[in-house]
Amino acid sequence: MYDPSHLRTFLSVAQTLSFTQAARRLGLRQSTVSQHVRRLEDATGRQLFSRDTHSVELTEDGEAMLGFARRILEVHEQATAFFTGTRLRGRLRFGASEDFVLTRLPETLEGFRHDHPEVDLELTVELSGTLHERLAAGKLDLVLAKRRPEDPRGEPVWSDRLVWIGAERLRLEPDRPVPLIVYPPPGITRALALEALQREGRAWRVACTSGSLNGLIAAARAGLGVMAHSRGLVPPGLVRVPERAGLPELGGVDFVLVHGRHRPSAQGAANALAAAVLAGGDRLHRPQRTGLG
Repeated sequence: MYDPSHLRTFLSVAQTLSFTQAARRLGLRQSTVSQHVRRLEDATGRQLFSRDTHSVELTEDGEAMLGFARRILEVHEQATAFFTGTRLRGRLRFGASEDFVLTRLPETLEGFRHDHPEVDLELTVELSGTLHERLAAGKLDLVLAKRRPEDPRGEPVWSDRLVWIGAERLRLEPDRPVPLIVYPPPGITRALALEALQREGRAWRVACTSGSLNGLIAAARAGLGVMAHSRGLVPPGLVRVPERAGLPELGGVDFVLVHGRHRPSAQGAANALAAAVLAGGDRLHRPQRTGLG
């Protein structure tokens, strides 16, 4: 009833909220992307996106289709692998940014391990800047991380804006340096935050440094200062700093998948995991369900 190619296109549009970006990701013409979505809407008899010249948003039916599309494609891939006899093997070194510690990325990795039990998956959780360095050095095969705005490398998974967050009770003194909670170098979020403050000529001081996202969150919840963070991943117990605080705009950030080029033997497994991450990309800006640990 539902063409897998149409479902893949639907997921790409849902994750990017852009027909143009979805076309670029899939290597299709924008008109083809529109056609796939239209045919899927015809098959369901429902409108899946509300769109105008400026924005694309999922409808309530579109939100429902997200879960169905993922499950249909997962079963489709499992059946294809079973009947073609293709079984991936070997070792895959995957690096994920600290940003995804509290998201549902583990569900995607669990599904990958179930589908490819003969792949030894090694997971490294680190700062985005560190992951890019290890990938370039041949120490990782695939990385899911932030990239700097001027960096063209990587396949976009989703784009977001950086915002200032802190404890709800925190009050910033306008005549005092901004207390910052930051990753150590080469953290990309740290660099973008400092650049934004320097552009505005705003004084700052480092109130806390930690290489762990949980460490930063604990410091922010304690009211030690503010931190720059993805708008779609604001942790529980923290809120956006009000505009009246006068902090500068931080701009956008892209989360991307980047493949290594040093171990051709890992390419098949890396491609399969990349496809799984892209298919479940909307999970990456949702918190873990309670009870998962």
